[in-house]
Amino acid sequence: MFLQKKQIKPGIWVLELSGRVQMGPDCKRIDQEVEDHIKNQENHIILDMAAVDHIDSAVIGQIVKSFSRLVKSGGTLRLAACSPMVQGVLTMTQVHRVISMYPTALEASEGLPPAK
Repeated sequence: MFLQKKQIKPGIWVLELSGRVQMGPDCKRIDQEVEDHIKNQENHIILDMAAVDHIDSAVIGQIVKSFSRLVKSGGTLRLAACSPMVQGVLTMTQVHRVISMYPTALEASEGLPPAK
C-alpha cells in the first residue's frame, strides 16, 4: 500500500490509498494515521480509494473501526472514488449503508465544517 495525505480544508484531510491494501502493516498504518489526526483535532477524514485495486476483510474492519473512532471524537470518515472492486466489497459487506461514499474527495468534503 502507498498512502499520501493532503489537507483540503483546515481540519479536513484526504488519505489517498493505492495498490493492494491488506491486513498487517497496512491496517496499522491506517490506524496510526487516524489516531494522529484525532490527537491533532483533525477529525474529518476522507479515504480516497481511486487507486486501490484490492482490499481484504481486515481492511474493511479497519475502515469501520476508524469510522467509529472518528465519530466518537466528533468527526467523520467518508469514502471517495472507490474503484469498482472496492465498491463491490463495500456493498457486499453492507459498509456502504454506514459510511457515506462519494464520487470524488472534493464532493466528500462538501458540508464538512473546517477546524476552528
